[in-house]
Amino acid sequence: MRKDVRILLVGEPKVGKTSLIMSLVSEEFPDEVPLRAEEITIPADVTPERVPTHIVDYSEAEQSDEQLYQEISKANVICIVYSVNNKKSIEKVTSHWIPLINDRTDKDSRVPLILVGNKSDLVEHSSMETILPIMNQYQDIETCVECSAKNLKNISELFYYAQKAVLHPTGPLYCPEEKELKPSCIKSLTRIFKVSDLDNDGILNDNELNFFQRTCFNTPLAPQALEDVKNVVRRNMTDGVKDNGLSLKGFLFLHTLFIQRGRHETTWTVLRRFGYDDDLELTQEYLFPMIKITPDCTTELNHNAYLFLQSVFDKHDKDRDCALSPEEVKDLFKVFPYMPWGPDVNHTVCTNEQGWITYQGYLSQWTLTTYLDVQRSLEYLGYLGYSIIYEQESQAAAITVTRNKRIDLQKKQTQRSVFRCNVLGARGSGKSGFLQAFLGRNLQKQRRIREDHKSFYAISTTYVYGQEKYLLLHEVMPDFDFLSEADLACDVVCLVYDINDPRSFEYCAKVYKQYFIDSKTPCVVLAAKSDLHEVRQHYSLSPHEFCRKHKIHPPQPYTCSTTDVPSKDIYTRLTTMAMYPHARLRCMCACNRCTYCLCQNLLKLELLRSIKAQLCRVVFNRHMAQADLKNSTFWLRASVGATVFAVLGFAMYRALLKQR
Repeated sequence: MRKDVRILLVGEPKVGKTSLIMSLVSEEFPDEVPLRAEEITIPADVTPERVPTHIVDYSEAEQSDEQLYQEISKANVICIVYSVNNKKSIEKVTSHWIPLINDRTDKDSRVPLILVGNKSDLVEHSSMETILPIMNQYQDIETCVECSAKNLKNISELFYYAQKAVLHPTGPLYCPEEKELKPSCIKSLTRIFKVSDLDNDGILNDNELNFFQRTCFNTPLAPQALEDVKNVVRRNMTDGVKDNGLSLKGFLFLHTLFIQRGRHETTWTVLRRFGYDDDLELTQEYLFPMIKITPDCTTELNHNAYLFLQSVFDKHDKDRDCALSPEEVKDLFKVFPYMPWGPDVNHTVCTNEQGWITYQGYLSQWTLTTYLDVQRSLEYLGYLGYSIIYEQESQAAAITVTRNKRIDLQKKQTQRSVFRCNVLGARGSGKSGFLQAFLGRNLQKQRRIREDHKSFYAISTTYVYGQEKYLLLHEVMPDFDFLSEADLACDVVCLVYDINDPRSFEYCAKVYKQYFIDSKTPCVVLAAKSDLHEVRQHYSLSPHEFCRKHKIHPPQPYTCSTTDVPSKDIYTRLTTMAMYPHARLRCMCACNRCTYCLCQNLLKLELLRSIKAQLCRVVFNRHMAQADLKNSTFWLRASVGATVFAVLGFAMYRALLKQR
């Protein structure tokens, strides 16, 4: 809503403009009326809408035309005052004032007009018969009020209607000629209905209606009040109530009824609660709430956000096959002004055999959007009504901003759930195939993907020591001389070369030496297309020699030319290296240097230390509770217990090493 309201009173001389203002302020008719009243401000706490209101008078005797034009341009609503006993002042409404105001305002932002018939105490008849045709002719006229400054008749009502015309205008909502809601209003209310229809059955049941009522008006409806509302709809529409719930037609009818009965504020309260402005557009503040993101931090969805997205998925997965068909995806995004997902999304996340996005793929796409473009993710959550359904101040409550990566490196641990791997390599080296293989697609399935539907991203989950993490693969275009900061900013790098192409590895070697040799970002060399014959690379060092020289894990053979789903071991390794780039313990396997194995050993040692510490605490606490500290046998038992658990810990350590 507006922060304040500015009301301008205009009209012919002697119609009582100044008297109306002074009667409102003093609550009595003034004995002496000046030519013009000074601008007054009514504080917010004494107005019905709790909005400061400025009332401005106009006097032809004291003000110039230029001053009038300036006041018209600043006004939020204009009251055209005429005298009910003066036909000439009524004629001037259409012959002078309305054309003058329209000439001085933009067609797209016309100010609402209110016709004010003053001095009703001087006549016994009403001027409404004369005024109604004028109201029907000009859509800018909100209403007409007959009042008397002398008798204080309808004075408060006049300024209330003027304030209401600004805060709750009829124009954007309703077409009086057609006696129905305008298309933009129907579109907005339809989105509100779909967001409030939590089970997506096309009906607002009693629970959903109560939630809607509490959300918009901070109070639930009594059972009898609910029945009364539905009975009103039943009496006026045959299909407004279905299965004892309110249909979309019934919902729209109720709002039409509110407006026809002058209760515009009810519909506007609903619209504004769901993020709409006076032009029935979702506000920037609603769609893009402020969120502070410092450098070297990433953005992720938190637990509540995933629960909300899960409920949205379940709401639209009508056939319960854990995948969204094209029709279900279209239905999900009906609350959006545009389709946010293109065909490339189906090749960015996991799909089923029919090519439909699975539940896991659906969450993965949301995770990707939040990581790459958090503002877009906030916008999408706004369309879905996250802040309303979860009763949060804004969608920003759904976002977790991770701590600085430098702190993770210092503390040698991370709470992040999404890790980015940039995939670099020469053209034709197999990068795209590597991305699609992560989504479970072998070479045969990859050949069915249209060129214009391909994606440079792939995201899915991996499990690192029982923890579910998201690995985001980004295929970087092979332009050696123009790698941007975004191409280099990642948690792990995968350098891909084609073992069957003698010129393929040279690109990987140059990129590593140019950008990553002094970087703390772990690197993996991938020997792609390992099902083909390996040829000698045209580089001074072989891939194995290069990796040995720079203490990189030896090239990992990989192929997606399989009859089954390609192996995912390499993706788990990449995620592990991204999580633990700090691991630098001596490796206990044959390679003596691979970061993946170093991470495994690190975790094993940390696990054993943790088990040993916990067991020792259990022993100590148990003895402290059951034995007297002065009893010497306590210390003997504690020593024996600690020794036993230390031996058990060492045995577990040996067993883990033997598995490796």
